[in-house]
Amino acid sequence: MPTILVVDDELGIRALLSEILTDEGHTVELAENAAQARAVRQRCQPDLVLLDIWMPDVDGITLLKEWAGGGLLPTMPVIMMSGHGTIDTAVEATKFGAAAFLEKPITLQKLLKAVDQALTRPGSNKPGTSADGRGDGGGGHPRTASSNLGGAAAAADTHPPEPTGPQSHQSFDLDRPLREARDAFEKSYFEFHLAKEGGSMTRVAEKTGLERTHLYRKLKQLGVDLSRNKRGG
Repeated sequence: MPTILVVDDELGIRALLSEILTDEGHTVELAENAAQARAVRQRCQPDLVLLDIWMPDVDGITLLKEWAGGGLLPTMPVIMMSGHGTIDTAVEATKFGAAAFLEKPITLQKLLKAVDQALTRPGSNKPGTSADGRGDGGGGHPRTASSNLGGAAAAADTHPPEPTGPQSHQSFDLDRPLREARDAFEKSYFEFHLAKEGGSMTRVAEKTGLERTHLYRKLKQLGVDLSRNKRGG
C-alpha cells in the first residue's frame, strides 16, 4: 500500500490524519518539523506528503521549494495544508509543484479526494498504476486485448462465482426476544457495510451517520470481528 508522510507541528492533526489514512489502508509516517520530514524522506521515500505550511522552524513552502529543487515532486506529490492560507499562498505552493492545497479544518471528503487524486496522477508511485493512470494489476505488464478476450472466453465456460461475504438480503429469526433479534440485525448490518467498504471505519461511520468512537464501541458490543474485513488483512 502507498506510504504517506504527514508533516504537521500539531499533535492532534497528526493523530487524526494518521487514524483516517491508516483506516483507509495506507502506511503512515509522521513528522512534526522539517528536520524529521527530511529524515523520513531519506529513509523510506514516501509516495505522498501532506505538508503543513506554518511550522515553527522551517515553513512548509520553504521545504517544498527545497524538495522541488532536488527534483523530488515528479515522483512524490505533495499536498499543502494550512489553517491560515491565502490565495497567494496557494498559488505559490502550486507554482513549486504542490498537487493540492487543503484549508483547515480539513473535511473528510476533501482529504480522501485529494489523496486519491494525488496518488493516481501520472508520475506518482502508487502501486499497480501505470503512467497513464490505468492499473496494470501490479505485475508491470499492461493487459492486452487478446488476453482480455481469452479471459472472457474462459469465463463463459464456467459457472459464475458464488457471491462471498455478507449479503444485502438476509433472513432473521423473529421468534426470539426483541433485544436478541435487534442485536442480530445490527451485527449483520454493520458486517455488510464493513465488507462493502473494505473494512474502513471512516467510511462506515460516514455512511451510517455514527461518530467513529460510538461506532467502534457498538461493533465491539455486538462482537463484530474488525480484523476480518480490514484492508490488506
